Amino acid sequence: MASRDHGPDGRGAPGPDTQHRTADQATTPEAARRRPEDPPIRNPGQYSLTDHVRERLAQGGRYVTLDGIDAAIREGQLRWNTSDGWRFARVEDGVRFVVVVCDTETASPVVVTAWTEIHDIGAAEASDRWDRTDIETIRLRSTLSERSDEHVPEHIRPRDVPRPFYVRGHHLVTEPGDGHLRCVDCHGRFRSKGELDRARCSR
Repeated sequence: MASRDHGPDGRGAPGPDTQHRTADQATTPEAARRRPEDPPIRNPGQYSLTDHVRERLAQGGRYVTLDGIDAAIREGQLRWNTSDGWRFARVEDGVRFVVVVCDTETASPVVVTAWTEIHDIGAAEASDRWDRTDIETIRLRSTLSERSDEHVPEHIRPRDVPRPFYVRGHHLVTEPGDGHLRCVDCHGRFRSKGELDRARCSR
């Protein structure tokens, strides 16, 4: 993967050219004939981006870039998942980049969503690509997503995330020993993703 999602402040900014591949591209003959069970195509230039993915490209602390999406589609391992369909996954420096696509139910092939998760903590820590906050952010975000309806103070407390990351309209940080996330804008405190879903940032 050619680039991190680091902007002028060093972290979490959009990747290059976030406006390309709009969702209104014409249907290709190949896409029109495809069935849900057919493996998706591996040409990233054929895929458009949903608004959801475009938002993720612009959100700090997600580490999702267009280069990363393209590389996963071209070279990643392809698996079918019963909850969200076809996934491409590619590991770089201990971090797995996951890209969910659909190319049989839309006018053109679409990248539905994308995220990062830790694949090998030792490799991630040994890499110059990720600093400690990057790794802590990815681990914490994964826990929040996997256990979205649970209070998880025991998983938040060991994390040290001084650089804000974005979830549900909030820019969040936490310090070692704190059993909650704190929004730097509204100063709300949260112990689960469910709480973040229900609380609009009042900044």
